[in-house]
Amino acid sequence: MKKRLKRVEAFDVFNYLFLGIMALLCILPFIHVLSVSLSSSHAASGGMVGLYPVEFTFESYNFAFHKKRFLLSMFNSTNRVAVGVTVNMLLTILTAYPLSKAKNELKGRTGISWFFVVTMLISGGLIPTYLIVTMTGIRNSVWALVLPGAVPIFNVVILLNFFRQIPKELEESALMDGAGHWRILARIYLPLSLPAIATLIVFQAIGHWNDWFSGSIYLDNITKYPLATYLHNVLVTPRFDNMELNEIRRIMQISDRTLGAAQIMIGTIPILIIYPFMQRFFVKGMIVGSLK
Repeated sequence: MKKRLKRVEAFDVFNYLFLGIMALLCILPFIHVLSVSLSSSHAASGGMVGLYPVEFTFESYNFAFHKKRFLLSMFNSTNRVAVGVTVNMLLTILTAYPLSKAKNELKGRTGISWFFVVTMLISGGLIPTYLIVTMTGIRNSVWALVLPGAVPIFNVVILLNFFRQIPKELEESALMDGAGHWRILARIYLPLSLPAIATLIVFQAIGHWNDWFSGSIYLDNITKYPLATYLHNVLVTPRFDNMELNEIRRIMQISDRTLGAAQIMIGTIPILIIYPFMQRFFVKGMIVGSLK
């Protein structure tokens, strides 16, 4: 018995030590990026920055925040996340609920499920998608960023597996009381599926917030750019032709490293603010939703 307890204690020590090291490996790069973003151009370019800022300055953040276009891009990203997550979750729920039923309750369920699964393996391609977005007239609008991925199949799979874990007796008793499928979905399935729904909301919010590529190909007007696309253009392809002289001078005072680090921090902070509110649902939603 004592040997067994010693083995358990040794395993606990090793487990905590291993997890602590892994946590440090995740946190230290983040601290380094934060330090680079708060350091001077000279210190960052010279590789002098470690885990604390050298020649502390907010110049990179000031450069990002001093323009109205940056604030407008923040609003555009917030608008995209609000619209995108709403559309994604609405269609995900309406797709997952019927597919979670048994074969005798929904005829052709297997064929419909495979129809959706195939889209996870084979996509239509970038050029056909671009042509469809252009021909439908939604280009240069927030819908061009939302509708092409309106039904995330991976999320549908997670949610329908979560729906299948709900006891069938609850639905049967509701049907006996005269409730329809809409009421069953709203009163039984959704309240019991909050962990999975919160998890998917986090996934979708992160995806919409971090996506810069869609904005670069579907939007022509820079005033409609989301934050990720705007910051990507500032970092990778800065345009000096439409900048004032004082803006060009400020760019000369920062480096690609400090501006890139500031971009990472600005893009990460909103997600870090949202995540703690969803954390208590996150783990349970991932574990239960992945079970079949």
